[in-house]
Amino acid sequence: MIYVGIDDTDMPDAPGTNQLAKALASELAARYRCALIVRHQLWQGPSVPCTSKNSAASMLLTPRNGLVLKSLVDRLRGFLRRWFVEGSDPGLCVAVTVPEAITAFANRCQRELVTQREARRLAGQHGICLEGLGGTEDGVIGALAAVGLAAEGNDGRVVQIGHWPDDLTGPQDLATLRARSVEVRCLQTGDPVQSGTVDVGKHLRPNYRQKKIVLFARPAAEERNGASCWRAVRLT
Repeated sequence: MIYVGIDDTDMPDAPGTNQLAKALASELAARYRCALIVRHQLWQGPSVPCTSKNSAASMLLTPRNGLVLKSLVDRLRGFLRRWFVEGSDPGLCVAVTVPEAITAFANRCQRELVTQREARRLAGQHGICLEGLGGTEDGVIGALAAVGLAAEGNDGRVVQIGHWPDDLTGPQDLATLRARSVEVRCLQTGDPVQSGTVDVGKHLRPNYRQKKIVLFARPAAEERNGASCWRAVRLT
């Protein structure tokens, strides 16, 4: 698995980082399969400069015809530079092996303020590609954090699953969700939902938990065709 992290790529009137990650997955599709794109929420303290909610995005890629890491980094760098928005501070991280120290750093980024210097030093110690691509380059912090959280596999909201279109809305059969590798669990108990339909809302936005795609849901009061109904709960 190849882990790609991007952060601080947007401004208020420009496409967000999640949209950029989706466009990037499409750009790379001939050479790399994008298994997941995941949104990660980082610390939102008042001293953190960010466009809106201080989130970063990770991409989980698998090569179709072998991996040439330098070629991949060159393509990612070129794409992000073409999409650069004045006022943004984009960062890019690419890793195949992610040590525990990177995940520990990522978890800290969700609790407290960390520095660009610390992110660069840590990436350098472990031979991880980490680059700033404009502005203050503060996006390297979130980019490294996104890679650490994605590798741990227990954080974030999934915004793209493989090649599936983002077309599910409203009530959905469990079979439809399972076909997209989504496991539905009861929010209160954590138990798998075995039957019924799930109202996914405006968009299907499950979570990444224990390296699985999990949609948490609450029981709804009504039934549909005699079957129990559930409502998806959107979590960070």
